[in-house]
Amino acid sequence: MGFRTEGTEPITKVSIVISKGSLEGIYPGLIMANGARAEGMEANLFFTFFGLDAIHKKRIEHIKVSTVGNPAMHIPTLIGGLPGMSGLATHMMNKTMDKLDIPPIPEFIEMIGDTGAGLYACKASVDMFDLTKDDFVEQVSDIITVGDFYDLAAGGQIIFT
Repeated sequence: MGFRTEGTEPITKVSIVISKGSLEGIYPGLIMANGARAEGMEANLFFTFFGLDAIHKKRIEHIKVSTVGNPAMHIPTLIGGLPGMSGLATHMMNKTMDKLDIPPIPEFIEMIGDTGAGLYACKASVDMFDLTKDDFVEQVSDIITVGDFYDLAAGGQIIFT
């Protein structure tokens, strides 16, 4: 399993928090969860706040790159806010990811769910946005509290993307 400092124990479980609803906020957690499962680790994903869009049936197909206030875009906020900029950046990123054989979010969520990873929605966020389990894709295991998430994550690493 990859590189490890001598004398350290291998990571066997990760719990990843996804809180952003943009492509650049969602993909890192999905890639990390997929990599963890490929390495034989237990992996759980906890979707909270706008990260719920990644598992929301009506929003999962419409996630875009955030161009406003995103310093990594290397464009002024004023330019990033122009009509069509987010759509253009999203199109370009999707083309690049397709070339790299990185699946679109709906397919990635399904693939990760099929590996046995746990996908969970944050109860506080679900309540705040007036959602129910029916609003989410079938791979979502449950709607859980933060306390439940900590119980689930016990003994492993928590990663916030």
